[in-house]
Amino acid sequence: MTQTELSHDAVHAGERERPFVSVVVPVFNEEGTVHEVHRRTAEALDGYGRPWELIVIDDGSRDGTWGALEEIHAEDGRVRAVRFKRNSGQHPAMHAGIVRARGEIVVTMDADLQNSPADIIHLVEAVAGGKDVASGRRTGRDDGWRRTLPSKLVNRMLRSFTGSAISDFGCAFNAYRRDVLLPMSGSIGKQKFTKALVLSTGASVVEVDIHHQARNGRSRYSWLGLIKVALHVIAGFWPQPIQWAGITVGVVSSILSLAAGIWGIVVWIARNDFPGQLFLASLVLAILAIQGLIFALVGEYLGRLQRDVEGRPLYTVERELDRRRED
Repeated sequence: MTQTELSHDAVHAGERERPFVSVVVPVFNEEGTVHEVHRRTAEALDGYGRPWELIVIDDGSRDGTWGALEEIHAEDGRVRAVRFKRNSGQHPAMHAGIVRARGEIVVTMDADLQNSPADIIHLVEAVAGGKDVASGRRTGRDDGWRRTLPSKLVNRMLRSFTGSAISDFGCAFNAYRRDVLLPMSGSIGKQKFTKALVLSTGASVVEVDIHHQARNGRSRYSWLGLIKVALHVIAGFWPQPIQWAGITVGVVSSILSLAAGIWGIVVWIARNDFPGQLFLASLVLAILAIQGLIFALVGEYLGRLQRDVEGRPLYTVERELDRRRED
């Protein structure tokens, strides 16, 4: 039997079996890389010897990405694909893949090939060894200080907010036990950091070193985009930031108001002279304290409204390629 026949037999067998590993890859205008992503993923996982599937989410690409995915799906039924009607963002696309994943272990990966699909096996083995999450840690990162400095700041914030000491929250190349993803499926996609969201529940984690190379072409993240990511982290993982700001203003202003009032009384008694400026400062600070507490109360209402409003759909699906449904 030829090598090609063996490969075809493996493909058909994989289509019939429930996958052990699901690889989820969001793509946007990646016509030039999707064939290579499939080839290298298949090469790695065929060597692993367990059934697998590749789920590619086309986030409203404007080039020939979807046509390329149709070709790949026709050749290999283990590849499933979903096309959004419009560009909805990487994280909603990740959600669409995760909720469709059937494997016991779910691997998330970008399509730009900055990370090598050969490292999928290392991540899968770490989860198979008993951990809930295998967190990719990029080694030899060569993205330049304009990209790495904001990443370090965001990592520091997320370590503080989640209580997890991992070093690379921004790496999208990770593996998860499916059981820890399912309870968070309602929140994945609304938050930009799936890994941080899962780890905030207390999931066990191990870091796995993965190869990383500089991206070809310019990064899609501008400085403005990175600032927006930082704000999203604060709003998403710091409980009620408006409330905390209001409480801080309220408490500090109350203490200063009380101190100014007491000092005014001391001056009035000691000098027998009414200290109008000190009492005016105390009054202004008292008003600020009241405003701060009102601000905190408004923050609670806004937080509740946000949770209700976020019930809108994350994305709309135009087409889906799945050999099981086609059969």
